[in-house]
Amino acid sequence: MLSTYTAKFTRIESGCMGQLVEWPEVITEGGDLDECREMLHDTLNEMILAYNQQCKEISVGNALFQQIAVEV
Repeated sequence: MLSTYTAKFTRIESGCMGQLVEWPEVITEGGDLDECREMLHDTLNEMILAYNQQCKEISVGNALFQQIAVEV
């Protein structure tokens, strides 16, 4: 089964931090955006493997997100 997740990337002092919106425990850092993307993908695969080994339920992606504009 193919699932999709939403990645949130934030620039930090040491480069970039990446986290999955639907599965916040999947988080990593990289020196730049490309490295962070790659590391986040690897981290997701490792988390899925760990959850499968522990017979834990895997957070399923495919959530619907919508940006809402507001004047501040």
